Amino acid sequence: MRGHLVEAIWTYDPTTYAPPRYQKSCRYEAFIPDPLRQLPAIEPAVAGTISAAEDAIRALNAAAKPALQPLARLLLRTESIASSKVEGMQMDARSLARAEARSDAGESIGREAVEILSNINAMQLAVERATAAPELVLDHLLQTHAVLLADAIATRQSPGQIRLVQNWIGGNDYNPCGAAFVPPPHEEVPALLDDLIVFCNDDSLPPLAQAAYAHAQFETIHPFADGNGRTGRALVQMLLRRRGLAPDYVPPISVVLAADKGRYIAGLEAFREGRENGWLENFAVSAAQAAELATSYITDIQALQEQWRAKLAPFGIRADAAAWAIIDALPAYPIISAPVAEAAIRRTRPAAAQGIGQLVEAGILIPLGSGKRNRQWEAHGLLDLIADFTG
Repeated sequence: MRGHLVEAIWTYDPTTYAPPRYQKSCRYEAFIPDPLRQLPAIEPAVAGTISAAEDAIRALNAAAKPALQPLARLLLRTESIASSKVEGMQMDARSLARAEARSDAGESIGREAVEILSNINAMQLAVERATAAPELVLDHLLQTHAVLLADAIATRQSPGQIRLVQNWIGGNDYNPCGAAFVPPPHEEVPALLDDLIVFCNDDSLPPLAQAAYAHAQFETIHPFADGNGRTGRALVQMLLRRRGLAPDYVPPISVVLAADKGRYIAGLEAFREGRENGWLENFAVSAAQAAELATSYITDIQALQEQWRAKLAPFGIRADAAAWAIIDALPAYPIISAPVAEAAIRRTRPAAAQGIGQLVEAGILIPLGSGKRNRQWEAHGLLDLIADFTG
C-alpha cells in the first residue's frame, strides 16, 4: 500500500439534514499517501511502454505549424469536454457549441453547459499560465480550480480554496462511513500538496511518468471539496506542456479515460495499493491511444478544410480574401459569429462579414436562426467530426 490508513469518527451534525439512518456517529478510515519521493523503479517493460507513448505524442506534435494552431485549440477543447464527461456531465458537442455561442451573445444557457465551458476555460488557463511560469507553483492549481468552479451550482467550499473538511468518494452523501475511498484528513493536505509541487518541478523522470504519478497523487489527496478530477486532469496537461513533450498539441487523454472509466478508476486504485507500475502502464497506454486518435482527428479536420476550400474555389475569390482566412480559423470555432471571425482573422468587421457571406453562399457556413441580430453560423460537417471523436 502506498500510504497508511487512519481511523476517525464522523460526528453527526443535528443542524444539517440527513435521513434517519445517517443521523448517528460512525467510524471510517482515511488514506494518507506516501510522499512522491518514495517511488519504486520503473520496470523495463513499463519503461518501454512509456517511451512508445511519448514517441506517439512527439509524432503528433511534429505536424505542428503556425497555420494549424486552431487545431491545437480544438484538441484542448475536446480534452475539456471529455474530462467533464468523466465526471458524468453528458452533453453532445453540437449542443455545447450552440450553448457557447448563445453565451457569447449574452443569452442564458443551462447550468451543465456553464460548468463544461468553465472546464474549457480552466484547461486553457492551466496550460497557458503553467507553461509561461519558470516553475509550477500551488497557485497554478488554485487558479485553475477557481476558474473551473466559478460558475458551479454548489460547492462545499469556495472555488480556488483548499478544503477544510473531510471529503469522500462513493457511499452516501451524508457521511464517509462506507465510502469507496476516503482521502486524507484536511490537515494533512497542505504538506502533501507541497510534496506534489516539488515533484512536479523535478525533471528526473520521463515526462509521461511524471504526469501519471502527479495525477494519481493529486486524485489521492483530493485537495478540493469538488472539481478534483477535472483539476487533476488539467495538471496532466500542464506537465506535458511544461516538459516540452507536447509543446503544441496536448493529446486529449480524457477522451480515452472517459471511454473506459472503470479501467481509469482501477488504475488509480492500483497506484494506491502500491502497484505503481500497473498504473504507469495503464496511463501510458491511454496516452498513446489519445495521441494516435488525435493524429487521425487532425487529418480528418484538415481533409474537411480542403473540402471547404474546393467549394470556395469556383467563386474566384482573391487568395488574400477574408473567406480563406476564416476557413483556416474554423476548427477552433465550430460555431462562429462576425465579431469572433473578426478577432480570429484580425481583419476589419466589413471584411469578416464579407468573408462569412461568401462562405454561406458556398455552403461552408450554415446560418443558425433567422434573426439579424447576434447572428451565428455553423461550420458544415465540423461538429459531426467532433462528436465522433468525443464519443
